[in-house]
This record gives sequence, structure tokens and C-alpha cells, in this order.
Amino acid sequence: MTSTTTTTNARILGAEFFGTMVLILGGVGSTVLSGTALNIGGLLPQALAFGFTLLVVTYAIGHVSGAHVNPAVTVAMLIARKIKPASAPFYLVGQLVGAAVGALVVWGIAGGNPNFSAKNNFAANGFGKWSGSGYGAGSAIIAEVVFTALLVFVVLMSTNRRFPRAGAGLAIGLTYTVIHLATLTIDHTGVNPARSVASAIFSGTEAWKQVWLFVVFPLVGAIVGVFAWLFIDEDVRLEDTMLDIEPLETIRDKADEAVDTAVAAVEETTD
Repeated sequence: MTSTTTTTNARILGAEFFGTMVLILGGVGSTVLSGTALNIGGLLPQALAFGFTLLVVTYAIGHVSGAHVNPAVTVAMLIARKIKPASAPFYLVGQLVGAAVGALVVWGIAGGNPNFSAKNNFAANGFGKWSGSGYGAGSAIIAEVVFTALLVFVVLMSTNRRFPRAGAGLAIGLTYTVIHLATLTIDHTGVNPARSVASAIFSGTEAWKQVWLFVVFPLVGAIVGVFAWLFIDEDVRLEDTMLDIEPLETIRDKADEAVDTAVAAVEETTD
């Protein structure tokens, strides 16, 4: 490994550490430290806190690491061959440690309130009785897969050379805001394994019993998001990604044939 590569990976680790820590401070911190004050405006203040924090982080460190600040995004970028496999561990370590440190800072500040207890009160994700409105595991799984896929799709689309560069952070931040508005009452919005694990660290055993769902299914959603990107973005092909395997190529070719046949049939009908 060259010194240049070492320096680059060190910067990636540092940027992802800082960015994910800030995401926890702004998102989880606003929920934990503001407490019931957030109920004044309903879900909007929480959603804006997470979305605006990601927006700021994207502009702050995007030119260094791409501002993944989310293991699901890193997995998607790896599959899409947007990052090198050797760099992936630096992203993941930076994200997980950064999230944990951010949560530790929030916990330390909250501990100054004698009435505060972190147990089951640290913005942890959950389902069943720990859901915002009693949604079960099935609902949480669907939400995590679909909305992580949405986030990944927007992130990948923003890498297209024709996408307005100045708008990437805005698009990603607003998408994250909308995702929170849609899912906060379902499972307190995961779509980021690092954020979910960080909250679980201080929330107690109940959160740890359920955190697996918020690690596994966002990663599944990341793969779904890559497929959506491949289908929509005309500038990329299956062969450009790690999904370049014969069974998927066969499915892709048959799907293309079916679409072409359907389009031709519609054109004949309208002529």
C-alpha cells in the first residue's frame, strides 16, 4: 500500500468518523436532549434535525469521502464500484466508531439532568411495543428495506455526471427528512445501521434484542437501491457493478426483451 493510499484512507476514516458523529449529535441529540419539547411540533422537528444534519455533513465532507456516514450507503457504493474494496473497512470503522462517540457525547450531556434515564429513552429503533405506534416486525422490515433503498437510490443518482453537483447535498438531505417523516412512527427510523447501533448502546437490553433488524434489512435495502439505480440511470450497466454475474445478466436480458416487446405492442396499438 502506497503512502498516498494510506493518507487517502486515513482521511476517509477521519471524515466518516466526524460526519457520522455529527449526524448522531444533530439527529439523536435533538431527540434525546430536547425530550418532550419535540412533541410541540410533532414529527417535523425530529425529521428536520436528521435531514438538515445530513445535508450539512454532505457538503462538509462530501469532497473527502463522499459523506456516506451510513454502512448501508457504503455497501451500495461498494457494489456499484464507486469505492475500492480496500477502502470499505475505513468507511465502516469510521462510521461505527463515530456514531458511538456521538452517542456517548449525547449521553454525557443528558446525564447532567437528574431526571434523565437512557434506558429505553435514547432514540432507539424498535418494533412491537417499542415502535412509535405499535407496528410489528413485518412493518419495520418493509420500511427499512424500502426507505433505505430510496436513500441509496438518490445517493447513487447524485453521482451521475449530469446531476447538478451543487444540488447533491440538498437532494440527499431532503430525502432523509422525508424518510423520517414517513417512518418515525413505525420504528423511529433506522435506515442507518451505525445510527441504530449507537442508540442501542445506551438504550438497554430491549434495544439490543431488536437492533439486528436495523442492521440486516437496511443492508438488504441497499442492494434493492442499487438495482433501482441500475434500472433508471441509463449511463450505468450491470457489468459496471459487482452484480455482474451470469444469472443476473440472464434476468436482465430477458427483462429487456419483455419491455421491448411490450413497448412495440403499445406502439402498434396506437398507430
